Amino acid sequence: MESNNTEPFLSKRDERLGLMIWYRLSRVYNQNIRDTQQHLKKWNLSAAQFDMLAQVGAHDRLTQQQLADKLFVTKGNITQLLSKLEDLGWVKREQEWKTKYVSLTAKGRALFNDVVPVQEQFQASQYNGLNREEKKQLVDLLKKIQN
Repeated sequence: MESNNTEPFLSKRDERLGLMIWYRLSRVYNQNIRDTQQHLKKWNLSAAQFDMLAQVGAHDRLTQQQLADKLFVTKGNITQLLSKLEDLGWVKREQEWKTKYVSLTAKGRALFNDVVPVQEQFQASQYNGLNREEKKQLVDLLKKIQN
C-alpha cells in the first residue's frame, strides 16, 4: 500500500527497527564523543580544537573558508576558535588581499605530530569489537544510509 506521495507506508515492525537504529547510532555517537573528550584532556584539547588542528595540520595552508567547509561550519563560527588557537601559539593567520589563510606554527606542528597519530589510533580502537569484514560492511551500510 502506498501513500499519496508514492512513499510506501512503513509497517510498525519496520518503523520500530528504524527507531532502534536511530537510537543505537545516537548512543554510539554520544559515547564516542564522551570518550574522545576524555582522551583529548591529556593534551588540554577540546574536540573542536582537535578537529581544527587536524584539518589545518593535514594541509600546509588553508583559507578560513576552506577550513570552515572541511569542518561543516560557517566562517564566522571558526573565528573565535581560531583566535583561541592563535593565542595558544598553535596557528597563525595571514591576510593576503581579501583572503585569510591559516597554518600551523612550529608549536602547533609539534602538537599535531604528537596528538593526531595517537587520537587516530584511539578512534580506530573504538571498533575493535568488529572484524575486518564487519568494519567494511558497516562502512558500506552507513554510506547507503547517507545517500
